[in-house]
Amino acid sequence: MLQDLRQLQAQQGASFEDEVAVSFGQAGTEIAAAQTMVALYDRSHWGRIEVTDVDRLNFLHNQSTNTLKLRQPGEGCDTVLITSTARTIDLATVYILDQSVLLTVSPQMTDRVMQFLDRYIFFADKVKLTDVTEQTAMFSLIGPTSHEVIAEIGVSELVDRPYGTHMQANIAGCNLRIAVGSGLAMPGYTLWMSVEDAATVWAAFMEMKIVPMGDRAWEQFRIQQGRPAINHELTEDYNPLEAGLWHLISFNKGCYIGQETIARLDTYNGVKQQLWGVQLAQPVDLGTPVCVEAEKVGKVTSLVAEPSGTYRGLVYVRTKVGGAGLRVSIGEEVVDLLDLPYLTRTKQS
Repeated sequence: MLQDLRQLQAQQGASFEDEVAVSFGQAGTEIAAAQTMVALYDRSHWGRIEVTDVDRLNFLHNQSTNTLKLRQPGEGCDTVLITSTARTIDLATVYILDQSVLLTVSPQMTDRVMQFLDRYIFFADKVKLTDVTEQTAMFSLIGPTSHEVIAEIGVSELVDRPYGTHMQANIAGCNLRIAVGSGLAMPGYTLWMSVEDAATVWAAFMEMKIVPMGDRAWEQFRIQQGRPAINHELTEDYNPLEAGLWHLISFNKGCYIGQETIARLDTYNGVKQQLWGVQLAQPVDLGTPVCVEAEKVGKVTSLVAEPSGTYRGLVYVRTKVGGAGLRVSIGEEVVDLLDLPYLTRTKQS
């Protein structure tokens, strides 16, 4: 029941694809707002799964890469769901509430994630999974002045708190939760609410003169910063170490699905390829080979046009040939591999 929100966004100039607001007609304005002030991105098309019953935290702890079972209500973190051979299923976010856990997943991944998790719920486990995507909405405030917005709506306690920290708030008479973190390597906050309140909350932010941002701008930031995405960098062809998600992996929490493979990759320096950025003058197809002296060493997995007329891409490249600064050929161009702010390549303290 997002019809009221979609009508409001249409009045603001939004164009839609599969009921997702992809643009508000001024890409440069949307991008500039997120870079210099604050923008509001509608993430309601991302999946949301409610995990309940007494074993919920231990269960999620054992099914994903990050440490979860000792976390307390009001905390949150990102984690990776992987197969038994450490192939990536999804990059998810976990928010711990008093009586449940909200697990947010990538667009169109809810069914896949629920099927994966359900496979490991055994008879004695007290865990229940509920798809609440259609009953809720989710937005992200993105940009350096997002802290001022949070303070204005009365939750200044969240400023400078750890990633994933969340608390209740009230906007225009609507109850919601606000969490630290935009989903990108940029300042911001993520908030979720009932679907019935989505349009009211969106309108309240618009009254604060916050610029609405579409999915295409999000995609540009995602690629510029290196956040891997489903069906591009996050597939069963790659593991989370190759995808630069070392900061979301615990190497000392004990057994979880895929843990043995992750441990071997770390112990024996088995990361065969890594994710890097590139900037191109001309577009290329996804899957275009990345070459060093005519030898194929990787491929292009994402590409987006920038307002300047250039193109930003993500590429996987074999570890043994080099990293940031390596000169590679892509199509007719020779460019350098770029390190990106979202990615990590070593264990985090």
